[in-house]
Amino acid sequence: MSLTRYEPWGLLDQMRREMERAVENRNAEGSSVATSDWVPAVDVKEEEGNFVIIADIPGVDPKDIEVHMENGVLTIKGEKESEKKDERDGYKRVERSFGSFYRRFSLPDTADAEKITAKSNHGVLEVRIPKHEKVQPRKIAVNS
Repeated sequence: MSLTRYEPWGLLDQMRREMERAVENRNAEGSSVATSDWVPAVDVKEEEGNFVIIADIPGVDPKDIEVHMENGVLTIKGEKESEKKDERDGYKRVERSFGSFYRRFSLPDTADAEKITAKSNHGVLEVRIPKHEKVQPRKIAVNS
């Protein structure tokens, strides 16, 4: 008697890939919708003077990452090149993701778009979004 491994999410994962492939084909026909081959895990935190976005993007060269801010929306996108895998190399399963990725984040009005910085270190992208300096109340003298 042979054992069969039960993978309950296998069919859902296959359906997700098929739907993404269908959307890609529609995009190739002229749609402006952006899609991703994979979605990097992201942490977002707020510090006293900054918002910080930390994204796991292992295997992506920093020069292949694009970060930009427009109309209060921060966009992170890039691409991880796939290695050509040959069936003869003995691979039975490939779980690592390859292809393009695309993430967007709406930022509050307190974010200072002019001072955003990004750095990549060992496959972890850190984007720092400083907050605008608080406007201090000012006493105005009334002259007679």
